[in-house]
Amino acid sequence: MAAIYRKFGITTIIAVYLLILVGGIVRSTGSGMGCPDWPKCFGQYVPPTDISELPEDYKTIFAVQGREIADFNAVHTWIEYINRLLGALIGLFILITAVLSVSFWKKDKIITLLSILALIGVLIQGWLGAKVVSSDLHEGMITIHMIMALVIVGLLIYTIVRSYKDKDYSELDFGTVFNSKKINLILFASVGVAFVQLILGTQVRESIDTIAKTLGENLRSEWIDNLGMTFYIHRSFSILVLLLHLGLVYMIWKNVASNTPISKLGKSLLFIIIIEVITGTIMAYFAIPKPLQPVHMLLASVALGVHILLILFINFDLLIRNKEIVAALRLRQEEWFEHVSKSRAYIKVINDKDDKK
Repeated sequence: MAAIYRKFGITTIIAVYLLILVGGIVRSTGSGMGCPDWPKCFGQYVPPTDISELPEDYKTIFAVQGREIADFNAVHTWIEYINRLLGALIGLFILITAVLSVSFWKKDKIITLLSILALIGVLIQGWLGAKVVSSDLHEGMITIHMIMALVIVGLLIYTIVRSYKDKDYSELDFGTVFNSKKINLILFASVGVAFVQLILGTQVRESIDTIAKTLGENLRSEWIDNLGMTFYIHRSFSILVLLLHLGLVYMIWKNVASNTPISKLGKSLLFIIIIEVITGTIMAYFAIPKPLQPVHMLLASVALGVHILLILFINFDLLIRNKEIVAALRLRQEEWFEHVSKSRAYIKVINDKDDKK
C-alpha cells in the first residue's frame, strides 16, 4: 500500500503541474471568462460549440457583476472547460491519495492528516476558482488561486517523501552532505527569493491582463512599455535569483558526492532557473509571445517543487525521522560497515596466503 500511495501521489503532483500549465494557457489566450458561470458553462454541463446553441440574449443572461460578457468564442470556452475538467480529475486523484494514506494511520498519522489537508486544499481551490469567475477575473483572486495550487503541491511532496522515513540507510541514500549549515543558508535564501520572484511574476501577469484589455492585441509591442515599476523590479530580481542558485549548485557540487539524488536535483534546479530566465528575457524583448507565458509560469512552479525536495533530502533526518529511528538505523549501518570491514580483512588474509603459496 505504501508503494501504491507513493506512485499515485507522484502521478497527482505531475497532474497538478499540468493543471498549472493549462491555467497559464487559459490566461495567455484570454480564455478565463470562456465560461461565465460555475460549475456549469453557459448553464450546460457540456458547453456549446457554436453561438447558435445559445439564446439571443446570452450576454445579458450570463452577465457577470451586472456587466454583459464578451462575444461567444468557442475556442476560449473549450480551453476554460478543459481546465475545469482537469481540475475535477485532480480533485479525484487527491481524494484517492487521501484514501490510500489511511494505510499509514497506525505507523505515521501525520502522512494521513496532511493528505486529508491536501484534499481540503483542493476543495478550497475549487471555491476560489468559482470566486475568480464570479469576480470577473479579479487580479488578487488569481494570485491567491495560484498560491493555493503551490501549497497543495508542497503538501503532497512532503507526505510522499515522509513515507520513506522507515527505509534503511542502505536502501535510501540521498547523498552525504558536508557543510549542511552553509548549504541550508543559501538554499533557504534561494527559496525565499524564488517565491518572491514568482509573486512578482503574478503581479506582472495581472498588469499584462489589464493593459491587454486597454491597448488590445494590435498594440501588443507596446505592452511592456506600459507595465510600470513592478515589471522592472521583476526583471532585475532575476539576476539575484540566478546568482543565488549558481552559488547553491556550487556549494552542493563541493559538498555532496556526484550522481546522488541531491546532486542531480541541484543541477536540475539550475537548469530550470536558466531556462526560466531565458524565457523571461524573450518575453521582455519580443512582445510577450503567448506560448512562452504558461511555460515561464510552469518553470517557476516546478523550481519551487525542486526547492522543497532539496530541503527535505538535505535535512531528512532532522525534519522527518525521529531520534529513535535515526539512532537505530545508524546503529544498523555501523554494524553493516563493521561486517563489511571484517569480510574484507578476512578476504585480504586469504589472498595474502595464496600469494605466499
